[in-house]
Amino acid sequence: MVVQKKFYDPDAFQKLANMKLIARAIVEGFISGLHRSPYHGSSVEFAEYRKYVPGDDLKHFDWKVYAKSERHYIKQYQEETNLRAYILLDSSKSMDFKSDSAKLTKFEYSCYLASALTFLMTRQKDSVGLVTFSDEVRDFVPPKSGPVHFQNILTVLENTAAEGETVIAKNFHSLAETVKKRGLIIVISDLLEDPGEILRALHHFRHKRHEVLIFHVFDPAELTFPFNQLATFRDMETGEQLQVFPRAYQKEYLDKLEEFIQTYRRECTENLMEYVVVDTTAPYDLFLAAYLSKRALLG
Repeated sequence: MVVQKKFYDPDAFQKLANMKLIARAIVEGFISGLHRSPYHGSSVEFAEYRKYVPGDDLKHFDWKVYAKSERHYIKQYQEETNLRAYILLDSSKSMDFKSDSAKLTKFEYSCYLASALTFLMTRQKDSVGLVTFSDEVRDFVPPKSGPVHFQNILTVLENTAAEGETVIAKNFHSLAETVKKRGLIIVISDLLEDPGEILRALHHFRHKRHEVLIFHVFDPAELTFPFNQLATFRDMETGEQLQVFPRAYQKEYLDKLEEFIQTYRRECTENLMEYVVVDTTAPYDLFLAAYLSKRALLG
């Protein structure tokens, strides 16, 4: 039983209970996310019999079948395997932004998203780890599965605050060298750093043959720039302020935003990475259910 935690919503999670997050790539020789190895070996789960042929390892010979029928059969097994996933959660100060039309900050929304993904993957017996970062890696929880591990990740999420400056590329390059076994890298961030640098860091994960999934998190005000009156904008990380008439810059801002998003979408598509824009006004459970359904249909 899961102890009540801030980012554990049993009603929302129940809506996701029958969903699956299936990796699309073969990871470390296994069909990841399906919990079955395509390779036979000595393992825990019996798969099928086949007729013995000279040269087969006799340790798999079924003597009970031979005693009953004098037939020569070998036991074959399928090794159980887990998808190994890492959730890379941006916990920099920019993630603490919330406009009047949003119920949650970008960071709170991202924590619920990370919690729901952990719930799904541990439920399907996959291993999931959590990395929180801002100007440096703050928490590194190695991938495991099971309810105790899920509670441990909930505790880390609850005790993490959005603070510090955004340093993505440097941290990702370091993590790409640290994470040795291939798996699924899930990025949850507003990606407020030079896109070229971030994309090079994401390519580093691909070079290491990880599958990469990016959730690009936006507050609705960042997507629509609904400001009309004279306003003072403050950088949440540096404190720098700028007073402007927003309406004069709305079109330029929205054009730059579209270019920003399309750069990620194009580069991720070309390099076989999945890129998803997330609007924090969408209930996270409905967003995740819709995304997983679409992912399953596309294969």
